Amino acid sequence: MIATTTTIDGLAGTSAAAWPSFRGRLGAFTTLVVRRLSLNLRNPRAIVLPLATPVLIAVVMAPALAKTAGAVGGVGYMTYLAIGTAGLLVPLSCMQAGLSSVVDRVSGNQPDLVAAPVPRAWLVIGNLSAAIVTSALQVGALVVFSAFRGATFHATASGILWFSAASLGLATAVYGLAELLANRTGTAEEYVNAIPTVGIAPWFFAGSLFPISSMPGWIGAVAKALPVTHAVALMRYGLVDPRGSDLHAVWGMNNAAAMAGFSLTVLAAYAAVLTAAAIKVFQSAAVR
Repeated sequence: MIATTTTIDGLAGTSAAAWPSFRGRLGAFTTLVVRRLSLNLRNPRAIVLPLATPVLIAVVMAPALAKTAGAVGGVGYMTYLAIGTAGLLVPLSCMQAGLSSVVDRVSGNQPDLVAAPVPRAWLVIGNLSAAIVTSALQVGALVVFSAFRGATFHATASGILWFSAASLGLATAVYGLAELLANRTGTAEEYVNAIPTVGIAPWFFAGSLFPISSMPGWIGAVAKALPVTHAVALMRYGLVDPRGSDLHAVWGMNNAAAMAGFSLTVLAAYAAVLTAAAIKVFQSAAVR
């Protein structure tokens, strides 16, 4: 793996006294985000590789499966799986971003940034912001590819907001976990070994391929506790199923908007807890 370095001139020589204004602090934070984006996006492989498998599922596998599988909850299977695939893409993208943090810590500029007079929490939040931007670009590409292949979306302004909120909540939660792993593992190899378990395995239980009601009771109960389950249900509610069939499978209620609010609250709680834990672990690791 090739180490990459990026200049941090925007932070060089900065002291706390030099940042009396909100504008100055915003500029420093923007420098951190742009730096991380330059690391995440400078190599086309970092963009294409996380996108390759989900696009393959949505563009090749979903149409093939749609010929043998019927509609699910009134939603054509191709469209059903296309949205479910977003629940795989976001975790993969955020776990890939976490790998960049490992490389940056071991052979990049992170030690210099830790020594810089910026709040250490900003480093985590800056990395998170860059991961969200990257995953948003990839999810947008996935939706376009799926629509081009024949998936049918019924997007409204409120539906797009639900879909976006679900994607944001899932990305924040998964990146928090990725940052935790990045600061707990010693090498990039160790981190890569954790990606299938953390980034991929939960997707199979999240109602992405089939409703969670089709699974054995105890597995369904576990699925309802996973953030990706709530994210996928919200994504489908936003773009393809205003009746909220997936949300009903999770909550067993009839008010779709209320269930969507509950699932968004679950995602927000995961995001807040995991981000706070990531910041704490990062700050502890930085002083070792």
